[in-house]
Amino acid sequence: MSENREGQRVPEAVFRTRQDCEWVNFTTDDVFAGKTVIVFSLPGAFTPTCSSAHVPRYDQLAPVFKAHGVDEIVCISVNDAFVMNEWALSQKVRNIRFLPDGNGEFTRGMGMLVDRQDLGFGVRSWRYSMLVKDGVVVKMFVEPREAGDPFHVSDADTMLAYIAPKATKPLDVTVMTRNGCPHCLRAKGMLRDAGIEFEELLLNRDYTDRTLRAVAAANTFPQVFINGKRIGGADDLEAWLDKREAA
Repeated sequence: MSENREGQRVPEAVFRTRQDCEWVNFTTDDVFAGKTVIVFSLPGAFTPTCSSAHVPRYDQLAPVFKAHGVDEIVCISVNDAFVMNEWALSQKVRNIRFLPDGNGEFTRGMGMLVDRQDLGFGVRSWRYSMLVKDGVVVKMFVEPREAGDPFHVSDADTMLAYIAPKATKPLDVTVMTRNGCPHCLRAKGMLRDAGIEFEELLLNRDYTDRTLRAVAAANTFPQVFINGKRIGGADDLEAWLDKREAA
């Protein structure tokens, strides 16, 4: 278990996927031949760490990886095709290919198949990530053998630090809005014009006025947060963008 296969070829396997009510098989060559691919593998679809951190961050950083020569990002789990398809839909990812390894064929060949019968999971994959070029493993980040579900080194940021340590990461931006607010529309328009992606939280759908006061210590809209810092309303955002452009 937890083998490091750097310098070796990935194992031969067949990934049995389900597309438009049809079974479609992909071989190892289909996935890796002639391409630079990031793979991250995890214990199971819909599990907490996998859904809240592992998948979303790889999806967010995918454009940065692509700019530095990565052709595709693949998530592999010892789950069947139906489960993986539903998980992909629920995660709303745009940049990750989900591949089911239902029989653990690929995972066993990687030396990463582990017994999780204590959790009722049967056999699953240990958590790891790797960079594969034309079918050869260039770099692996394997989580340490410790109790639970360690998540220290197989994350997207660690992989990016290896591939492109000086790469500029996308901003983490959230805008708290309400319906019918012209200032909210203005703030969102400025962010779009600046090419900055953001997550919108809508009043009484995603949060209440109590949360607005608790988080922003404010009762006006919008409230913009960037990389953990409260920027403020539309005027404050405009000033922040002007300062950023002048820097």
